[in-house]
Amino acid sequence: MANAQLPSKHLWRFFRAGGFDQVRLDSGADLQALATLDQKLWVALSCPTTSLEFDSRTLELLDTDNDGRIRPPEIIAAVKWACACLKNPDDLLKGSAALPLDAITDATAEGQQLLASARQILANLGKPDAAAIGVEDTADTARIFAETFFNGDGVVPAEAAQDPVLRSVMDDIIACLGCVPDRSGKPGVNQDLVERFFADAQAFAHWWDQGQNPAVKPLGEATAAAAEAVQAIRGKVDDYFARCRLAAYDSRAVNALNREETAYLGLAARDLTITDAEIAGFPLARIQADRPLPLNQGVNPAWMDAVGRLETHAVQPILGKEVALGESHWQTILATLAPYASWCSQKVGDTVEKLGIDRIGQILAGDFKEQINGLIEQDRALEPQANAIAAVDRLIRLHRDLARLLNNFVSFRDFYSRKEKAVFQAGTLYLDTRSCDLCVRVADMAKHAAMAVLSRMYIAYCDCLRREAGEKITIAAAFTNGDADNLMVGRNGVFYDRQGRDWDATIVKILENPISIRQAFWSPYKRMARFIEELVAKRAATADAAALEKLKTTVTTAPAEAGKPEAKPKIDTGMIAALGVGAAGIGGMLGTIVSSFLALGALMPLGVAAVILLISGPSMILAWLKLRHRNLGPILDANGWAVNAHASINIPFGASLTTLAKLPSGSSRDITDPFAEKGRTWIWWLGALVLVVLGASWWTLRQ
Repeated sequence: MANAQLPSKHLWRFFRAGGFDQVRLDSGADLQALATLDQKLWVALSCPTTSLEFDSRTLELLDTDNDGRIRPPEIIAAVKWACACLKNPDDLLKGSAALPLDAITDATAEGQQLLASARQILANLGKPDAAAIGVEDTADTARIFAETFFNGDGVVPAEAAQDPVLRSVMDDIIACLGCVPDRSGKPGVNQDLVERFFADAQAFAHWWDQGQNPAVKPLGEATAAAAEAVQAIRGKVDDYFARCRLAAYDSRAVNALNREETAYLGLAARDLTITDAEIAGFPLARIQADRPLPLNQGVNPAWMDAVGRLETHAVQPILGKEVALGESHWQTILATLAPYASWCSQKVGDTVEKLGIDRIGQILAGDFKEQINGLIEQDRALEPQANAIAAVDRLIRLHRDLARLLNNFVSFRDFYSRKEKAVFQAGTLYLDTRSCDLCVRVADMAKHAAMAVLSRMYIAYCDCLRREAGEKITIAAAFTNGDADNLMVGRNGVFYDRQGRDWDATIVKILENPISIRQAFWSPYKRMARFIEELVAKRAATADAAALEKLKTTVTTAPAEAGKPEAKPKIDTGMIAALGVGAAGIGGMLGTIVSSFLALGALMPLGVAAVILLISGPSMILAWLKLRHRNLGPILDANGWAVNAHASINIPFGASLTTLAKLPSGSSRDITDPFAEKGRTWIWWLGALVLVVLGASWWTLRQ
């Protein structure tokens, strides 16, 4: 629920940055009153828990509803809890990695529990005299609980049992059902595993007792082998008798039921094995009307072993010595073994079967279940202390990270102060003689670009690769200073992430917008120069093609024209007249321009400035309008943020986000370039002559 309606007598202080007011959080009193600050004054209302340069574990602790996003209620709850756990809430603003034990309040029951747990952690780690505790002390719970079997998580390792017999039962539970790792990382059992194991053991023992009835095992202990032999071949025997019945119904089907001769041709052309799958697919024996199944001669070679086991374990014990097995005999065997098959199909407690019925009986005869449950209850009794250890870890992380998060959520103080990078800044991109600090990670470039275009910033999307590690990320880098002349898809640079690792960066997509006023000033002239270059290149290419074609024509027609007298070239009077008119027009235009400038007299420099402004002015005005509306919000919103303000990036601030290359202070420079193009002095002389003529004309007009 929004907190705008909560009354507040706290005197807030704000600072102006990015074109809007942002709250200052400079004291513990500010933090304690945060719940009363109108959320309309918060810079962000939501941020993701991923793609941030921030401790991921701290973000998980803040995200109490586990939806992958941090919102104001979660921030407020964390601030309120952390302030209540410390003697002086001002300590939260220090961002210290170590939490002094004497900073934890002992005025509340929760604070006393936290303090006791912190001391217990340090004692378990062999540092009982330490005066402070850090994240590294609570990050590895396995180390904290390594020397104890009972840690309040409801999981007990087998080593916790003092009695070797009880320990072996717990090992059996783990062997049958698997384990649950406890906080120390050791494999153990919990209440659920114990209940399942003993329930399965009881069910299996009851099922086993039912199977000891003589009606279930007509052959005694040999019944299992007989049933296994029957089951292994039952499908083929049933198929054989079905085919024989069909042959008795219609003798014309015999050949088809025995497979056509062509089915053997493919087999005969290659090497065979008795277990060949194609052979096993043939009938069990040759099909004839009402023919009994032979048990020795004439059986499919692929099934000889299975038929032999059937005869040994089932036919002889039930029917006696038989040479062939009739269908009625087969049904007798099935009926005899039916109770056993039914009993097997009802088996329960399979998970414990591997222990054997004798071991299962021993376990059920003792009070092992009650003993193990007693150990679990002993462990659970320590749950408050163990939970307090988790709370200590949370307090340490908030003590270290909370102030930084607030200065990147409630306000964007870190971003606009430029003292350190904001949590959403992924690193620095070096490309085209400049460095870009406003770089954010991007998961879906197309989706991000659809929103980021509204920021009115020049954004280059780069694929970044660390070849030795095989890692790849995509970033969006905002160019906020310089020009865009050499920025294009395919250009390469280097990206340094916040850990200082370097990545190969390649531009793969560009969102074009004005970068600077300077770029806008020169833009018309650069466009005109490109237009003239393209026009000249096009005309030159056309002329070159025409000259080449004329040369080809001359070469091919020269022999035919060799005997003809040379024709005098004709003068194109129309072309001469056209050139004259063109030259006169250009001369008149230049004369008008020069006369207009000369007529300005002393205001001639203003006239030159007016012409320049006329050419560059529209481009500069358009760029200025767009630059003054550059907004950080769409770039972050495209990454899942909910930015609550128009976070402007004006021209001076943009210049600080993208730094141009410049020589170090105090360095020297040799401007002599041995490979520079040779100067054309006549151009300078011509320019000087034009200036002299204009000066003389201006002087004459003044007289």
